[in-house]
Amino acid sequence: MLVTGIKSKPVYAPLQADTRGRYHLMLGMGVGAAPLLRVIAEMRSAAAQSLRNTRVLFVPDAGNAADAGNAAAAGEPGAAPAIASPEIEHFRAAAVAEVRAFREAPALLEQFRATLGQSLMGTRLYVAGPESFIGLVMKIALEFNLNKDEIRAEECGTLARRVYCIHCRATTENVRTNIARCVDCRRWLLVRDHYSRRLAAYMGVMVDAEAPGELPPLKEVFL
Repeated sequence: MLVTGIKSKPVYAPLQADTRGRYHLMLGMGVGAAPLLRVIAEMRSAAAQSLRNTRVLFVPDAGNAADAGNAAAAGEPGAAPAIASPEIEHFRAAAVAEVRAFREAPALLEQFRATLGQSLMGTRLYVAGPESFIGLVMKIALEFNLNKDEIRAEECGTLARRVYCIHCRATTENVRTNIARCVDCRRWLLVRDHYSRRLAAYMGVMVDAEAPGELPPLKEVFL
């Protein structure tokens, strides 16, 4: 069975603009565009000058993203085509300081780490997207000692989980079922509700340790 009610499970409040911040860094994925655009609208109403110090790093939904056919966007032969999507166009129309699009979350997270390394005091971080994406962002933010007053997050999109195998320490991505096969040791894992912020993952424990081969029904529960 899933273990419910464990306090380690993150709870995220709706995003709100913090106009006390001097710099604003926004990270989003997929349907996370809507909360970020809402915050930008709040800034425009309350402190429009904040938009000049706002940067957006975003991964569009695969179905909405397309090559913009602008391979020379950086003026370099052989440069990768720019990424276009309705969300990216909305961000650019908002006249923020910078908008960068990425095809996948790992590339965004790599840039996020580099950006944090150059950030100044007074930076506020806004994150919107699936829980697994938020967890990976938070993991990096904690490495840079950002405190809770500097970070805001809103969960939206898929509830699929990152699952950490307590037996071999591998992490399985995008788990939607109550039990999942570890990508490394191939054990069947019970996906618990216990969440580790340090690992940005839910704990997975061998489900048939006492009765090998006896597995509970496989059910999609994290949609």
